[in-house]
Amino acid sequence: MRDGWYYVGMQTLREVIEEARDAHRGIGHFNVSDSNQLNAVVEASKNTSLPVIIGASEGERKFFGVKALAAVVASIKAQMDRTYLNADHTYSFELVKEAIDAGFDAVIFDGSHLSMEENIAQTRAAVAYARASGRDVLVEGEIGRIGTSSKLLDKAPEDIDTELTTPDDAARFVRETGVDLLAPAVGTMHGRLKSGPMPRINAQRIEEIREAAGVPLVLHGGSGSTDEDFVAAVKAGISIVHINTDIRIAYRKGIEAGLSKDADEIAPYRFLQPGVDGVRAETERYLKLFALK
Repeated sequence: MRDGWYYVGMQTLREVIEEARDAHRGIGHFNVSDSNQLNAVVEASKNTSLPVIIGASEGERKFFGVKALAAVVASIKAQMDRTYLNADHTYSFELVKEAIDAGFDAVIFDGSHLSMEENIAQTRAAVAYARASGRDVLVEGEIGRIGTSSKLLDKAPEDIDTELTTPDDAARFVRETGVDLLAPAVGTMHGRLKSGPMPRINAQRIEEIREAAGVPLVLHGGSGSTDEDFVAAVKAGISIVHINTDIRIAYRKGIEAGLSKDADEIAPYRFLQPGVDGVRAETERYLKLFALK
């Protein structure tokens, strides 16, 4: 046993999520776009003995290479269990198929910008393809207003607080699509404000959606939220927490520090290392926080 929650041995992503859900703890999901970030996230998982989900959006997958990323993570999984790969925010059925065919453990079809009916129809198609893949590929759907970009923003979208997912919509969406995971809008936003407090996470709405939906819930747009809000969200029913913007900030700040330390340095592994260290430290902190350790 590992701290009474995870056991040593091969586990599917579904099993790890169900254990987290039953234990009222959260799993960290961290986006990467290159091997430096990937190595840092994996090292953080190893150092904390906690499972981790590696995410890559459409843009990140294009930069890294879909098949290359899947192959690298597969080699890591052969040596270190409880490392999983998710195709984050995928907006077309063709790219859902691409990720599943490449060997991803999970995929998000993000139809939150569509009408509910169209979102349901396209998400249902993604679920059907995953079921026919011959592997236990998890499909996540998203409804409500969370935003679309992990970057620094001047202000929060005006409708963040007014377009929260309702329990009824969550129940209908899960029932009609068959998704394994649901990302509802509960007050967070993708990206992070350049200054000022971030929108608060609505823990009460999370509890209501958890009861209505009946599937594990995923929190998107977490970067910048307070530790107290994260803990409240996990206790209320969030099983997976996505972090991307904070990882990008840590990576960039570290690289900038590495470059400023020696203006004549040209060896990438020297000036990139502080960025890797920053990502690893940030990931370790979040992994422990979400696991309530």
